[in-house]
Amino acid sequence: MQRIRLRYTKRGRLRFTSHRDFQRAFERALRRAEVPMAYSAGFTPHPRVSYANAAPTGTGSEAEYLEIALTEPRDPEKLRELLDESMPLGLDIIDAVEARTSGLADRLTASVWELRLDGVDSSEAARAAEAFLAAEQVEVQRRTKNGMRTFDTRGAVASLEVLPPADRTADNACAILRLVVRHLTPAVRPDDVLSGLRAVADLAPPVPAAVTRLAQGLFDEESGTVTDPLAPDREADTAAPPTAAVAADAKAPEGPAA
Repeated sequence: MQRIRLRYTKRGRLRFTSHRDFQRAFERALRRAEVPMAYSAGFTPHPRVSYANAAPTGTGSEAEYLEIALTEPRDPEKLRELLDESMPLGLDIIDAVEARTSGLADRLTASVWELRLDGVDSSEAARAAEAFLAAEQVEVQRRTKNGMRTFDTRGAVASLEVLPPADRTADNACAILRLVVRHLTPAVRPDDVLSGLRAVADLAPPVPAAVTRLAQGLFDEESGTVTDPLAPDREADTAAPPTAAVAADAKAPEGPAA
């Protein structure tokens, strides 16, 4: 059995698709691309697809991950192209590797988020960010399935900076927040950080923030960066023998000589 790990996006209007909506679209793409999927056992078999830490509905993302299990080996890049062609525009399959290591979910320990705050001046956002980072704790409340819960947002934020938008005009105030958030329990979401900024500095954007996940992966405490979670598979792949599908492609006979 071969396992393939995929990276996909949620762009434009499709950031409003729920995780269940994506699942349905992806399973249709698997059928259209005639992917030889492995299925679970039991009375209602399902394609063996493992999703990892999906972004909340309404947020864009450049770094969502999943893993599929196949009954026959396939070249990861050719499979990626077939699946991408079968997906709606905006739900794009942008990377694929053969799983050569274990524990993909364990390597997703932090996310890089970008929050666009229209109607907020960069200097105002910078003052709020400074107050947030200076606080030892920033507690907020959020309703969960078990009722209202209070938790600290400050401890989850590894870094927070304010960037000027590339498309800013004199008549249109806008600030960009770039933050690295550790994946803790309970999970701290970008909207929780915004609630924390409102609590410590009364920062209240006049319109909802446009939120995009730029990356997620293993958090490097020394450098403060988030690393590519598929890199270990790529590195292991260079030292591993090719799968049957790749070997067959390499040995395919060429056309007759001219």
